[in-house]
Amino acid sequence: MIATRERGRSRLRQELPREAEPPRLLGSLARWLWLGVGVLALLLFFSLAGDDWFTIINYCLIAAIATLALNLLSGYTGQISLGLAFFMGLGGYTAAFLGGNPPQGALDPWGLGLPVFIWLPAAGLVAALVGALIGPSALRLRGFYLGIVTLALVFIGNYLFRNLSFITGGPQGRNFPVPAFGGFSLDQQNSILGIALTSGQQYFLLILVILLLSALFVYNLSRSRVGRAMRAVRDHEVGAAIMGVNLFEVKMGAFVLSSFLAGVAGALYVSYARYVIPDYWSLSLSIQFVAAIIIGGIADVWGSILGAAFVFALPQVIDYFSLLPPSTGGGGLSSGDLNALLYGLLIIVFLLFEPGGVIGLVRRLRPGRPRLQAAGASAAGAGADAATLKEGGESIEVVDLQQRASGPDEEQGRRRTGAS
Repeated sequence: MIATRERGRSRLRQELPREAEPPRLLGSLARWLWLGVGVLALLLFFSLAGDDWFTIINYCLIAAIATLALNLLSGYTGQISLGLAFFMGLGGYTAAFLGGNPPQGALDPWGLGLPVFIWLPAAGLVAALVGALIGPSALRLRGFYLGIVTLALVFIGNYLFRNLSFITGGPQGRNFPVPAFGGFSLDQQNSILGIALTSGQQYFLLILVILLLSALFVYNLSRSRVGRAMRAVRDHEVGAAIMGVNLFEVKMGAFVLSSFLAGVAGALYVSYARYVIPDYWSLSLSIQFVAAIIIGGIADVWGSILGAAFVFALPQVIDYFSLLPPSTGGGGLSSGDLNALLYGLLIIVFLLFEPGGVIGLVRRLRPGRPRLQAAGASAAGAGADAATLKEGGESIEVVDLQQRASGPDEEQGRRRTGAS
């Protein structure tokens, strides 16, 4: 009987998966079909959209990269941060210093005129380096207190950006570099493989590639051992420490990676906008990104993209189609007021009724959502041979599972058998 139990346990260990992982990115036919529909819609948009639509979408894609950065720190690791605008500004002004034109006069801001292959990754690296310097002190705190420290970074950064005029241009702002690949500059129309592309289309291709790389990186990281450690720290720090997770290394790694992505997003933003003043990197920008991860979905790659679309693209679409009546007096509702009301309302609704955000609502309402099902032997068979447990579409075979009430005589018999 003991040998039978051992065989059943060994077989059970072989049947069970080593660990529970999130579903694969394209693990089913339905997902491949959705991918095909998305690629087709992308091609149609790329071929038919005008410059105004490319402006809206390009800003939305840049915001999605920054939302991924915040979700990596706050969503996956659970560290509250309101300092994303500071790291975006840091990346933007790094790009301006390294890629901007050399000064022509004494009052012109500095620039080294380096190519995009240098200033774009350097923007992320400088932001990550500053994050590594700030992280050891900031990450000693958590929760509300960590949020206050990162909030202070925004005000410190705003002061520095206003006064370091030799780099930032001062309160009036400065021009920023345009990505150029040899004689191929993205601020003018160019021809690729005989196809004439506008500036908006070229920026769209560049930003889309960087967004896809960032999304794949965050997604693969979330499925790795490091990602599981991040979620353990987010859910219960004491429990994670008991399991052997180095809390400081996990928090520090998330802080540095988040700063890097934010710096890259800031460099892309200033390059596309061409002119930015220091007041843009304000607290309201950081709050918009917090709203994006809450509305889209916390700790989810698709949630970050959907949240950026809701928070950053939807107001521009409303302005583009003039969905609001023009304000004729002091009592009219402006676009900015509508945005503030929309953010607040959506945050309250999703926190109360759907904490998983838009992506959580979509997954919960889709027909083939994961269900917990059990099928096996009949209840009358006390010695059921097998049962099948399905969760998320994967089957787990449970073999030789028995449950019975044991009396005092059986307990004493097992003790004597174990002693022998």
